[in-house]
Amino acid sequence: MKFVRSTMAVAGVATLALAMAGCSAAGGSSSSAGSTEYTVWDPYPQHDASSDWAKRIDACGVDAGVTIKRTAYDSQSLTNQSLLAAQEGTAADVILLDNPAVTTLADTGALNDMESIGLDTSAIDPNLLGAGVLDGKTYGIPVGANTLALYYNKDVLDAAGVNPATVTDWASLTVALQQVKTAGHKGITFAGFASEEGTFQFLPFFWGAGANLNKLDSTQAISALTLWTDWVSQGLAPNSVITNSQNTNWEEFLTGDFGFAVNGTWQVNSAAKASFKTGYITIPAEAGGAAPAPTGGEFMVIPTQKDTARYDVSKKIVECMSTTAGQVKTADTFAYYIPATTAGQAALLVEHPELSVWVDAVKAAKGRTSDNLGANYPKISEQVYTAIQNALSGAMTPTEALKEAQTAAAAAIAK
Repeated sequence: MKFVRSTMAVAGVATLALAMAGCSAAGGSSSSAGSTEYTVWDPYPQHDASSDWAKRIDACGVDAGVTIKRTAYDSQSLTNQSLLAAQEGTAADVILLDNPAVTTLADTGALNDMESIGLDTSAIDPNLLGAGVLDGKTYGIPVGANTLALYYNKDVLDAAGVNPATVTDWASLTVALQQVKTAGHKGITFAGFASEEGTFQFLPFFWGAGANLNKLDSTQAISALTLWTDWVSQGLAPNSVITNSQNTNWEEFLTGDFGFAVNGTWQVNSAAKASFKTGYITIPAEAGGAAPAPTGGEFMVIPTQKDTARYDVSKKIVECMSTTAGQVKTADTFAYYIPATTAGQAALLVEHPELSVWVDAVKAAKGRTSDNLGANYPKISEQVYTAIQNALSGAMTPTEALKEAQTAAAAAIAK
């Protein structure tokens, strides 16, 4: 899961789709149930027709007795195209949709819920399934998940006398950063950029303090933002975090001078190739234990069709893609997506026992649209990353920034 694919903001996509209503959607489904061609859209244009991913989709078509026509878009375009196609009745039979967009699309009536299709979701970890739940109904099945953890530079920590196993809460993490700074190195880098990426990286601390996205100015939320601003003001994190994306914060970490970096599963291979020894631990909650980090990754969804008889084959395609073996293959294909089931996670760890920290992180993770936020999430997220900017820049205190954010979010939701 690279962030550009799996954690994009969905604010405004419905408006954009309406503006495009005069256009036609490419590759949609308009055939009858008797057709032997079914359509699948996904956000993986980097995987061409010769890739293992494309071959997996083709194989699932063979299993279902049909030919699959696959079309790949970048993540934002796919969300917009899916909304437009829903209006025009030209949606694909199956779409792999970025998880925050699932409830946005479901809210328009464009998706079938899994219960009505007859797809069993009971094996999926409930915290991972939550990103696709709206008003008590489930609108998709995750192909896997990824999330955030703390990478560390073992050489820097050794020089500073820090044992990463002792980092179990915010207090011990801050002490570790202070030791790293005292040893002449830099403490931690993260992404505070004014976009969904900033919100995404802040959420483990926000949720790790016990805060809720329905109340941005709670004492718990203020505690989380204060932690970040204190790190910057004390020189434990660089001023560059204000403009860091997840890519640039990773580039900072790869310089070899930082003790820690907040980043995702998708950097496992890069970390293994670094010029220094690396490791990773779960992001600690304020009082200890693993903080709930946001889930990234796509859900397989089945859009509504005029010809409802097509759903039987669509169901077979989704079932084929979501087997335990299929989820482990997805993990290998997409830089270690963690399977969304306990059985899949166990199978992955047989092949890659070094990923146990990431399995733990995913088990503690939480969907950004959970708490029944649905299409309101992008409106809230915008105010979260705005508050981060206001606080890190010194324009406002964390309390002021989050009070303003709560007022703005409430007004945006009320519209």
